[in-house]
Amino acid sequence: MTDVATAGPIPVGLPDLERHRIELTAYCYRMLGSAFEAEDAVQDTLVRAWRGLDRFEGRSAVRSWLYRIATNVCFDMLKGRQRRARPMDLGPARSADHPVGSTLPEATWVEPIPDGSVLPAGADPADVAVARDSVRLAFVATLQHLPPRQRAVLILREVLSWRASEVAELLDTTVASVNSALQRARATLATADLAGPEEPLDDQQQALLERYVDAFERYDMDALTALLHEDATQSMPPFDMWLRGREEILRFWLGQGSGCRGSQLVPTAANGSPAFAQYKPSGPGGALQPWALQVLRISGDRIVEIASFLSTDTLFPLFGLPQQPPVRSA
Repeated sequence: MTDVATAGPIPVGLPDLERHRIELTAYCYRMLGSAFEAEDAVQDTLVRAWRGLDRFEGRSAVRSWLYRIATNVCFDMLKGRQRRARPMDLGPARSADHPVGSTLPEATWVEPIPDGSVLPAGADPADVAVARDSVRLAFVATLQHLPPRQRAVLILREVLSWRASEVAELLDTTVASVNSALQRARATLATADLAGPEEPLDDQQQALLERYVDAFERYDMDALTALLHEDATQSMPPFDMWLRGREEILRFWLGQGSGCRGSQLVPTAANGSPAFAQYKPSGPGGALQPWALQVLRISGDRIVEIASFLSTDTLFPLFGLPQQPPVRSA
C-alpha cells in the first residue's frame, strides 16, 4: 500500500490529515475488529484523502470528510466476509481436560490492539473513558454481530456523539433511516452479555495485578485461586477452546497448561485493559520465548477474564514487545 509519507509532502496551508490517525484507527478497529486491518484502512483513508485534497470543496469539516472516506473503506473491506469473533461466540465452554484442538485462521478472531493506537494522549479524561470502554474486547466483538451500516451508525451516534443529521449526511441517507438503524443496533446490543462501563483501575486493583504477576510467575495455584472470580473465563485464540470457572482454569494450568510454569510476565496495555506479554520457558535449555499476549478484565477485587492471544509472531511487534523479556535485577 502507498504510504502517505512517500506520496509527497502535503501542501502548506492544507489540513494536517495525520493528526486524525488515532481517532480514525479507533473507529476502523471498532468497525473491523482487527488491529492490522484497522491500520490498513486508516492508511488507505489518508492516501485517498491526500490524493483528493484538490477536489475537497470544504463544504464539510475535514474530520467528517475523513470519516466518510474511512467508512467507505471499511464497508469495502467487510464485503462478503464472515464476522470476526471470540471463542465464546463460537461454542460452549469446555472442560480443562478437553483437547485444545486445532487452530482457526487469523481472520476468525477479534484481535487486541495497543492502547497507544486508539486512545488519544492528553485528551479530556471523560473522552478517554468513553474511548477506552468502546475498544474493550467484549464490546468490539459484540459490534461484529451488527451489519456494517448499523455498526457505523451505532459507533458514530453512541460512541462519537454525532448528531443524526451528521450521520445521515455521511451515509447519504435520511435521518429517519439513521434512527431506525440505531434502534435495531441497540436492540441487538441489549441481548449481549456486556459489563457496564469500567472505571480506571484503583490502587487496590493495581495491587491485585501485582499479586497476579507474582502468583503466576511462582505458579502458586493457591495464590491464583484467591485472585480469580469463581465464574472467570479464559480463552486462547487461535484455539476455539475456552474455559469458564476458576476451578476449570486452575485445572488447565496444572494439566495441559502446565508448560506455563516458569513464565515471566511483562506489563503492557491493550484495548483499554491491563495486559501482559507472557514469555514461556520453551526455547533451547528452557530459554524464555514469546508465548502469549494476556488481556485481563477486572471487576471489583477479582480477575474475571484472561484472554491469551497466542499469535505472538505478529502481536509482539505490533505492541513493540521484545523477543526476550528484559533482564531483571537481582
